[in-house]
Amino acid sequence: MFDDPNLLAHAGLAPFLALAGRAGLPDLLAGARPAGPCGANAVTKAMCLVAGMAAGADSIEDMDLLRDGAMETVFGGVRAPSTLGSFLRSFTWGNVRQLDRAHRGLAAALAADPRLLPGREELAFIDVDSTQHRVYGYQKEGAAFGHAKVHGKSLLLKGLNPLVSVISTPLAAPVLGPVRLRGGSAGSARGAAGLAAEAIGTAREAGCTGKILARFDSAFYNSAVIRTVRRHGAHFSVTVPMNSSVRAAIGRIPEEKWTPVAYPQAVWDNQLECWVSDAEVAETRYAAFTSKPKKEQVTARLIVRRVRARNDKAAEGQDELFPAWRHHAVLTDSPFEMIQSEGQHRDHAIVEQVIADLNAGPLAHLPSGHFAANGAWLVLAAMAHNLLRAAGTRAGTRYARARTATVRRDLIAMPARTARHGRGNLILHLPAGHHREQAWLNLWAEATGPPAAAA
Repeated sequence: MFDDPNLLAHAGLAPFLALAGRAGLPDLLAGARPAGPCGANAVTKAMCLVAGMAAGADSIEDMDLLRDGAMETVFGGVRAPSTLGSFLRSFTWGNVRQLDRAHRGLAAALAADPRLLPGREELAFIDVDSTQHRVYGYQKEGAAFGHAKVHGKSLLLKGLNPLVSVISTPLAAPVLGPVRLRGGSAGSARGAAGLAAEAIGTAREAGCTGKILARFDSAFYNSAVIRTVRRHGAHFSVTVPMNSSVRAAIGRIPEEKWTPVAYPQAVWDNQLECWVSDAEVAETRYAAFTSKPKKEQVTARLIVRRVRARNDKAAEGQDELFPAWRHHAVLTDSPFEMIQSEGQHRDHAIVEQVIADLNAGPLAHLPSGHFAANGAWLVLAAMAHNLLRAAGTRAGTRYARARTATVRRDLIAMPARTARHGRGNLILHLPAGHHREQAWLNLWAEATGPPAAAA
């Protein structure tokens, strides 16, 4: 029977919200208050939305999970889904930008713990990408048809287009930097220069004092994005779309300049003393955007990876007369040597994992018909993601690089029974012998115990 008012399905929200409070999230949210009566108690309502997303809510209706059992007893101030929906719909685009500022401040505050971005003093990566988020219905503001790749095929899908940036290091799982919602028909590079500038600023605020390498795919290959990255003191690495100028530059690379790379399927040849692989890398200097004015042109390293093209349909015995290659080019001013720079650029795919993580959580839906409400939902989802990432690093090494879905399952969705001891003392009784007991207690101690001594 569903008759016990003292049970709690998401006891992990207690240390999660304590961690948010320690990072100063309520004070940061105070600067993002929509006008009108629905904007009253903005901090409480925004905290409810972040907590609901951390617990697994991916729509406004799902926020009802915050009212289950003893949730109101433990947390207080829980608002109904209808109230939270009205709050989101009261946002203007200016309020969403205020929320952006709170998100960037939260990322910097969470990064005060060096475990979140270890190695940031030496090298940090910023990855920017867009995704076409499919929506349905005729009343979704901003929804339009845009290009998306599904199973490697380019399709036109009706949706909204979030632009996402992530910050990571060679030792750390990525955290979300600035995010922005755009109309579904927006080109990938629209607004990317401004977002890249904000991402670099956020990384600096988060303690990334060393080299910063901003990585992009070919959709962001334009002069404005590259020049913005350089102007803000970072290095860039962007995939180059193939055209006649790039092919000519590749064709001028001498054959002896190609270096085999040690891919997982490569074989070490003891006689030649080198890796035998179908992939080879070389580099040359390249002047990009030569059709633009001189100040908008970019000259940098063109690093090219070539892979042997195979014809699997050829009949047996029909061997190739000469080798054919597929080329993948990267324009970069990376300070690292060629093989390392090429490998670092391929790691740009990490942003796809973050987008998949969001889509498996709060970004499964953009739940409102109002564009600004969905923009606010996206920013709040980014806050919940970073808080879950911070909670994982504090729980132990097992969760430092785990997906947020894993952190949610093991640490947030912890059942408990509430009991009172004396006047005003509330105790959470957790399952005996739980297999994640120590990790949860680590998070509890980090979030509610005395602050760590300054390094």
